[in-house]
Amino acid sequence: MKYLGKVMEQVIKRNPNEPEFHQAVLEVLESLEPVAEKHPEWMKSGLFDRLVEPERQIIFRVPWVDDNGVHQVNRGFRVQFNGAIGPFKGGLRFHPSVNIGIMKFLGFEQTLKNSLSGLPIGGAKGGSDFAPKGKSDDEVMRFCQSFMTELYRYIGPDVDVPAGDIGVGAREIGYLYGQYRRIRGAFENGVITGKGLSYGGSLIRPEATGFGITYYTNEILKGKGESFAGKTVAVSGFGNVAWGTVRKVTELGGKVVTISGPDGYIYDPAGISGEKIDYMVELRASGRDIVQPYAEKFGCDFFAGKRPWGTKVDVCIPCATQNEVDLEDAKMVVDNGVKFFTEGANMPCSNEAVAYMQEHGVTVGPAKAANAGGVSMSALEMCQNSMRYSWTAEELDAKLKSIMTNIYKNSMKAASEYGYEGNLVVGANIAGFLKVAEAMYAQGNI
Repeated sequence: MKYLGKVMEQVIKRNPNEPEFHQAVLEVLESLEPVAEKHPEWMKSGLFDRLVEPERQIIFRVPWVDDNGVHQVNRGFRVQFNGAIGPFKGGLRFHPSVNIGIMKFLGFEQTLKNSLSGLPIGGAKGGSDFAPKGKSDDEVMRFCQSFMTELYRYIGPDVDVPAGDIGVGAREIGYLYGQYRRIRGAFENGVITGKGLSYGGSLIRPEATGFGITYYTNEILKGKGESFAGKTVAVSGFGNVAWGTVRKVTELGGKVVTISGPDGYIYDPAGISGEKIDYMVELRASGRDIVQPYAEKFGCDFFAGKRPWGTKVDVCIPCATQNEVDLEDAKMVVDNGVKFFTEGANMPCSNEAVAYMQEHGVTVGPAKAANAGGVSMSALEMCQNSMRYSWTAEELDAKLKSIMTNIYKNSMKAASEYGYEGNLVVGANIAGFLKVAEAMYAQGNI
């Protein structure tokens, strides 16, 4: 890894104090060593150096006025990481933790994830350190309008197509798109995805990421001659991703026994199904960002300040946020005999945690492959907008299942071809990279 090691040195030098970005790039570069050896022309052209440098990084101020008439200022970001295979595509995140390093990490991951989907979309990510939680609808509207007043000049149906992410749901998407339409004076309904059904949105979009994660995990199980039937599953989070995952796992015969929030996690040995799944929607809509009320309502255990990875289950699927599974968590997973671990959130595990689980026989499904369902559905929304036509929920679900099945197969194929038989983490990195690299090389040194 002599050459790629120098690339990594430059990443650290150019992006100091950005550990999430360093971690994401290092994991990918370590996977690409045999690819680099096979393609010296890519090294000679500086392709790997360009791969880890965003095409464009945009930072801007977002001034707005709260309900008390006090002027507030937040910072907005958009990292357009790679557009070699199509217009930039990736979510907007509104959360106090947002900074340029996290946006770069997410944009880099999005580039490979979008490539894996097989759809013609590049990678981007953006957002703000604004916190919608606790804000009134009017405050959120004023913030979104100010945010879009700056962002609009950098996006468009053939340029960059944002979507929602943490803190950016249906309310925020509506305000953002409304301001975009107001400024542009045109109904460019392919410019933001995750829209409401009344103005160009797609069916099953809220649950698509969770559905996709479950379909991908089901392919892993099938590859081992197993299925979800009769298996217990630990899920973290309780937002859209976790909700969609719980729904589809239950539909496929599995039993989800945990969900979690910032306050801790609940353990429900009877399984989360029926009205309990519906209650997850109520929890999310309450704006309180806690899961303890679930335990109180359904009479199950709540573990304050804890994460669910010490629970004895068959499958683990973290669906909350990055960096929620460290080496100590991975040791608990292994000690409990878990054999299948799928990263539902974006990079929820440290590199050390993934390596430890793999060394001890756990099959790990990587986030960039497993949670591609959300962006895949967003791309299908773009298709529907361009056709002025809407597919049924059943048609979209079938398309999503096909996409996730192909991601699994292509990852397994890439892993095998480059000497990493059965390693889905490396396989996803290589499969996602190859399409982007071929497009970058064909387009010259840009």
